[in-house]
Amino acid sequence: MTERRVAITGIGAVTPVGNNVSDTWRNLLAGANGIGRITKIDTADQKVTLGAEVKDFEYPDPREARRQDLFTQYGMAAADEAFAMSGLVPGENIPGERVCAYVGSGIGGIRTLEYEMERCLTKGPKVVSPLLVPMIIGNMLSGQISIKYGIHGSAMDIVTACSCGTHCVGEAWRAIRHGYTDAVVAGAAEAPFAAVCFASFANMKAMNITEDPARASIPFDKERGGFIMGEGAGILILEEWEHAKARGANILGEVVGYGTSSDGYHITAPSPTGEQAAAAMRMAVEGAGIAPDAISYINAHGTSTPLNDLYETRAIKEVFGAAAYKTPISSTKSMIGHALGAAGGIEAVICVKALLAGEIPPTIGYKIPDEELDLDYVTEGARKVDVRYTLSNNLGFGGHNGAVVFKRFEG
Repeated sequence: MTERRVAITGIGAVTPVGNNVSDTWRNLLAGANGIGRITKIDTADQKVTLGAEVKDFEYPDPREARRQDLFTQYGMAAADEAFAMSGLVPGENIPGERVCAYVGSGIGGIRTLEYEMERCLTKGPKVVSPLLVPMIIGNMLSGQISIKYGIHGSAMDIVTACSCGTHCVGEAWRAIRHGYTDAVVAGAAEAPFAAVCFASFANMKAMNITEDPARASIPFDKERGGFIMGEGAGILILEEWEHAKARGANILGEVVGYGTSSDGYHITAPSPTGEQAAAAMRMAVEGAGIAPDAISYINAHGTSTPLNDLYETRAIKEVFGAAAYKTPISSTKSMIGHALGAAGGIEAVICVKALLAGEIPPTIGYKIPDEELDLDYVTEGARKVDVRYTLSNNLGFGGHNGAVVFKRFEG
């Protein structure tokens, strides 16, 4: 089977530090902290009070906004930006049947579900919205994108918890690479600020209980005490290389490798050895046809939980060997929190921007080194680097691991 190259021709993002790619990237390089006191739910009886919320977001179509959960609105906004940048028009410069949508969400429309359940319990079943089901199901974002843009290829929601954005991008790469389709809208979106969802994460003691935003999400720091919930969306337009060139697309970069594995260990905790997380990284690097030391930057999963950061560091050391100590690593979750299923989509966009800008965003809030976490975590502000290859890691509840390698455009 002929293996085809996969170009990136559009990117879009909605994050806690910007409602588009440009603002997000500028603020990440500046080390802006998107974490603050939560406004979208009442935290009076919650153990955790901080989160990374999207700010000042307004969906442009009020009627559609009433028919879509917030996660779908975020994803549609990011997809609109990505399509506008790409110039890809299904039905005009590519057949709609040769375009797919692989767009995930780990939790889907939980805000809508919580709202309608409360109405049902307090006012009776007659008040429940007939749109409840199509608003809460995670696949509705890929469906809405397909409806708006005339996509007639496969439309799927890959649900693998916090790695689903990475898996959507990776599986899109595979589908184009092996000729099953010519273009894919890929990424993920999440809007998890619902009281019941938030309480569950807090009660499992997964989130940091500090009230200091500057020390809330501190990946790799010895005092890290849990993640900070975030939200948003990250979307990429992936396209078969020759098709993109033939229509004169502005190619932003290239997806060149993908790896996926399962810990088969625990429903929430990562495997202590990091062996399967390492397997996913190794698969992605080998798929790119490069040596580990060719990677210019790793955007780590880096959740700021005691176990994740330690085990991910072990996995990086296993794959990269001596090169692990020379490879810049950062966790942008220090600024935008952990957007759960959307994390991989957002961080893929960040990796593409790093290729374009030759600059790595920092890990902010880092103060106290951990003896076991001794790699180059880029903690002193943004760093200018000759970025040729980037690697994005994401690990999800259930032991789902994903890694994608991106390459700078070189013709």
